Amino acid sequence: MNTAKARLGAFGLAAVLVATGCGASPTASGPGTGGGEPTAAEKFYAEMAGLKGQARRDKLVERAKQEKTLNLYTSMTSDIADSITKAFSDKFGIDVQLYRAGSETVLQRVLQEQSAKFAGNDVIETNANELFALNTERMLAEYKGERRDLVPKAGQFDGWTASRFNLFAPSWNTTLVAKGQEPKRWEDLADPKWDGKLSMEIGDYDWYLTLYGYWKTKGKSEAEIDKLFADMAKGAKIVLGHTVQGELLSAGQFSLVASNYSYIVDRAKAKGAPVDFLPFAQPVIARPNGVGLMKSAPHPAAAMLFTDWLLEEGQQVLVKDGLTPAVVTGEDPLKGVEIVPIDVKTMVEHGDEWQKKYDKVVAGGEQVSN
Repeated sequence: MNTAKARLGAFGLAAVLVATGCGASPTASGPGTGGGEPTAAEKFYAEMAGLKGQARRDKLVERAKQEKTLNLYTSMTSDIADSITKAFSDKFGIDVQLYRAGSETVLQRVLQEQSAKFAGNDVIETNANELFALNTERMLAEYKGERRDLVPKAGQFDGWTASRFNLFAPSWNTTLVAKGQEPKRWEDLADPKWDGKLSMEIGDYDWYLTLYGYWKTKGKSEAEIDKLFADMAKGAKIVLGHTVQGELLSAGQFSLVASNYSYIVDRAKAKGAPVDFLPFAQPVIARPNGVGLMKSAPHPAAAMLFTDWLLEEGQQVLVKDGLTPAVVTGEDPLKGVEIVPIDVKTMVEHGDEWQKKYDKVVAGGEQVSN
């Protein structure tokens, strides 16, 4: 089965960079790379980096109000993007010009604009793969501050900072899976009792490579790991898209989902759907989504203010929308839970290899038409 879901593995990323005219030289000049000399935006970020607390907020607000506008590119879902932009705009009176699309499309737009030496966006909030790619192309600026320091080390990257985490978790239909029969370990998904009742997502090679690597560190052989995944896929229903997968689970089209995002299941559960993912099968595999400042930002104060705000007040907006924040205040709902972050570097540099391996795994299942 060929994956219909576009992903940026090593080959895919290279193709995008070549198509947009980027990637030829890491020192090439342009609005994003800086060409050696710091850009005006970078100089501003460096100036603000030494300020803390209210002094920093006041200075950023003063300058951002002069700029009047923030150009934000994001792959957040439309409802979450609307919540975030409205909350930010209402608080500071800054007009947010929003471009929202799938993460791959957002990346392509930024690369195309940068190649044309057009500074389109001030800040970007999207998936780890795409942020890693932009930082590799030297388009993202260094961000320093107290809010970044509160993000777990697993969410602090060169050029960008995690704003939220997508948590991969097995989930189930509570009318079809008896209490006490829920999977407690990832290995439980390979149990023959789930043959024909389990669903796997067609593009989740990032989950696959991470769990594969984790099991290796725990002493499992590659043959043992390959058998576990093959047993999961035996008779599995292969679905394109986590949201669709969650809807089909709620409707009882299958009993169990291998690796949906916990927030999707949580939202369905809150609306009365007979679904759950708790208690977590451990370890919980976390994929960071993050925020990055553009070196070429035409509105650097608004960009930095938004980033500070997103990692402070904005975290509560994300929580209200059912997402897992990068900065936890109060009691940590994941306290005591083992968290394994996805290896973003491996995913980008060797993604094509892992995607092909995962394609072979899910080929053992039955593709469900959406």
